[in-house]
Amino acid sequence: MSIHSTSIHPSVSRRNFLAGSAAALGGLSLGFHIPFAGPALAQEAAAAPEINAWVVVKPNDTVVIRIARSEMGQGTLTGLAQLVAEELDCDWSKVTTEYPPPGENLRRNRVWGSYSTGGSRGIRDSHDYVRKGGAAARQMLISAAAARWNVPAGECTAASSVITHGPSGRTLRYGEVAEAAGRLTPSTEIALKDPKDWKIAGKPLPRLDTVDKLTGRQVYGADLKLPGMLNAAIKACPVMGGTLASFDANAVAGMPGVKKVVRVDDRSVAVVADTWWRAKTALDALPVTWEDGPNKDLSSAAIRRTLAEGLEAGDAFVGNSRGDAKGELARVAAAGGKVVTATYAFPYQNHATMEPMNATALWTAEKCEVWVPTQNGEASLAAAAEAAGLPVGQCEVYKLLLGGGFGRRGNFQDYVRQSVSIARQMPGIPVKLLWSREEDMLHGAYHPTTQAKLTGALDADGNLTALHLRISGQSILAAVRPEGMQGGMDPIVFQGLTASAPEGHLGYTVPNLLVDHAMRNPPVPPGFWRGVNLNQNAIYVECFIDELAHAAGAEPLAFRRKLMANHPRHLAVLEAAANGIGWQTPPAPGRFRGLGQIMGFGSYVAAAAEVSVVDGQLRIHRIVAATDPGHVVNPAQVERQVEGSFVYGLSACLYGECTVAGGRIEQENFDTYEVLRMAEMPAVETIMLPSGGFWGGVGEPTIAVAAPAVLNALFAATGKRYRTLPLKNHELS
Repeated sequence: MSIHSTSIHPSVSRRNFLAGSAAALGGLSLGFHIPFAGPALAQEAAAAPEINAWVVVKPNDTVVIRIARSEMGQGTLTGLAQLVAEELDCDWSKVTTEYPPPGENLRRNRVWGSYSTGGSRGIRDSHDYVRKGGAAARQMLISAAAARWNVPAGECTAASSVITHGPSGRTLRYGEVAEAAGRLTPSTEIALKDPKDWKIAGKPLPRLDTVDKLTGRQVYGADLKLPGMLNAAIKACPVMGGTLASFDANAVAGMPGVKKVVRVDDRSVAVVADTWWRAKTALDALPVTWEDGPNKDLSSAAIRRTLAEGLEAGDAFVGNSRGDAKGELARVAAAGGKVVTATYAFPYQNHATMEPMNATALWTAEKCEVWVPTQNGEASLAAAAEAAGLPVGQCEVYKLLLGGGFGRRGNFQDYVRQSVSIARQMPGIPVKLLWSREEDMLHGAYHPTTQAKLTGALDADGNLTALHLRISGQSILAAVRPEGMQGGMDPIVFQGLTASAPEGHLGYTVPNLLVDHAMRNPPVPPGFWRGVNLNQNAIYVECFIDELAHAAGAEPLAFRRKLMANHPRHLAVLEAAANGIGWQTPPAPGRFRGLGQIMGFGSYVAAAAEVSVVDGQLRIHRIVAATDPGHVVNPAQVERQVEGSFVYGLSACLYGECTVAGGRIEQENFDTYEVLRMAEMPAVETIMLPSGGFWGGVGEPTIAVAAPAVLNALFAATGKRYRTLPLKNHELS
């Protein structure tokens, strides 16, 4: 199937803490169990019966579908609801959703599975069990109706929230039998529909959260108001690794609205006031002394030198190897053959979510509650309990929709700990902590910086016989999740570069191949940034493949085709993108084209870009994207995700850069950390090629192909290779 659309447009780890806390509650089951009928959530208990953990049906036939994953603009909430509703066979017009609190998940043996939402896993990691939840609920509703009629359940069918007895034609609405259905034991044999028979899933249905966003009813964390709530503004030592030495609370105690000045942790101080602006104004006036610590002289130049040394280091972790790349490269060089070498670099980048970090906490000696926009409700719960000094069973987190996540609100729960620390010093009063934009920019978990040296050998016929890709730079896992390291190696560094892996592989067969990593970890905190390492890896590979094609005197698409004979899915999306841009026909005068492809997050993606350069100004006119995610749950949402991913990817390519001077990030707001403007956005065409048989991600993979497609088109336009990003640092001609 091909769908084509066009638009313009501190001491305890979280894991150990959760496991220990869950054990105190009766055990933590990590395996999935078919959803069971159990006690309803507090907000539904009096209003409607629960069919199972996923489905509540009210007497008026309203269907409440519970979603554990977080919604942050990517459409996961709607897509998961579509999958449940499809198997439930309910009336989509009566579907609504709610978040089950993560504390309830622990109390119910983790029936909703993982709450982590990142890595484009919202649907691809939960599609099976959420569909089973919907199918089990449908069977229970049918069984309840059959029991009322005293007929075999096999004689009954369900469609659009109505159960029909075939022989007699009698009908019952879901709302009429929901209470009885909720008392039944679900079958352990759950048959799921073939995707070709989908009527709700697979369709371009409107998102469930759009209306509330358009009308202003949607409450984000920054909007939340609770009775008697106070507001907190926070400031941490701007130098990475620095600490808070002292502050003079008396200097601001008499300022309007100020309630208290508190030490939050060893790095930060906060002012609590009746409004956030009064808190921020007092905080700006607060005399503070910082201990800058060991990193006060750190600079971008020093970091670049460290990484450059890694490019030539003798030892490195091997992520992919075939044949003898070094030997072949040496042989070709000694014989006077063609050896091509290039060095690329990718900078630090900030998540820069439109909604800065925030959380609202209410602490007493008996209970701690937190309202928070989070990508991982369970991680937020663990952080809240740790900061509260209470057992996890005496804490709860209420998830809110996120004004952007991009990885910042997942593994990193600093803002949750801070909010609880502040609330703990104001017992019985809800306190909302909201970071300023400057705090958000200065205290991120940044996309790591890397450099790459690529060396390739071409034989007399222009065939690529050897390729060595050396990456030098930071490991995210070493800093964030060291338990994920493999013998000291960070496998995530090699996203998109492996021979075969769930998170992506190269897509080219090279007789002699070596991909390795010289780990160099400067003290800038790294983090998972939307698309993670696939972003720079796609640039390194796809731009260098383009360089090799030109060095061989070959047409770039044809050169790639020869290397992709054993990778049909990679080739299919690449050719779809090329055909979509009109690769085989000349572009309009003054316009030039470029290609890029990669696999990541379980999906095959490619892009073709068309650009022009006039008077040193780059204009990106069109990008055609092709994606094969296996299955498409909502085509309209996939299209929007592709468009949004290009905004993110092109912003990084053109402008995104965090630099370091005096041990601190220099970019503190959007005036110095620019993003793509609407007028700069190219026309985007999305081609979907869902080949079935697997479930890939959507939100992140296509980010990676935006930059290489544009950079290769830029070479076609200028004859120059731009190997360091962002492009704002270069004069284009």
